[in-house]
Amino acid sequence: MNKGKFISFEGSEGCGKSTQIKKLSNRLEQLGIDVLHTREPGGTKLGESIRDLLQHAPEGENMTPESELLLFASSRAQLVREVISPALDKGAYVIADRFLDSTTIYQGRGRGLNEEFLNQIHDFTVGDYYPDCTFLLDLSIKEGRKRIAERSNGKLDRMEREPDSFFEMIRSGYLDLARDNKDRFVVLDGSQNPEVIECEIWNYLNKKYGIGN
Repeated sequence: MNKGKFISFEGSEGCGKSTQIKKLSNRLEQLGIDVLHTREPGGTKLGESIRDLLQHAPEGENMTPESELLLFASSRAQLVREVISPALDKGAYVIADRFLDSTTIYQGRGRGLNEEFLNQIHDFTVGDYYPDCTFLLDLSIKEGRKRIAERSNGKLDRMEREPDSFFEMIRSGYLDLARDNKDRFVVLDGSQNPEVIECEIWNYLNKKYGIGN
């Protein structure tokens, strides 16, 4: 049996990852391909508990950057071993709503943690399970804020409450990371019509893997 494909979606808040993940999943499933969705933090019982602590629980409000990093890493380590690895071994397409690149940018660029140490954490946490392809949906901070406000009804999580200056660092960090990893990253304009983005993603994957043939 051929090993599956691991596709991740990245971007700052409100960039449209969830919409594109659903669209891509539907296309793959229509071809009879097994698809598994994951999200970070979360995706396992342990990960979902960590997600609540990171995003919503009052105990997390004064969390240090170091604690934040290790909680994300713990959730990811469980997700890889419990969910992602078995699915890929069975030939499924794993589509991840965020993966290790989020930590590189949010905890590295955003929180100022050491990049070399982050890479060591990544290697320890995920082993050989790096994404085969990563789609970065790039969007202005203003538009991202607008989308978040529309979907949240004013109830923002801990990360969404960060100032614009933080998200400017996140956006520029993602673009820098994509430039340094052109073999894996595909940068898309997140302000485009969702159907246009959907076609760009599908055309790229079809060309790369021949899945639509």
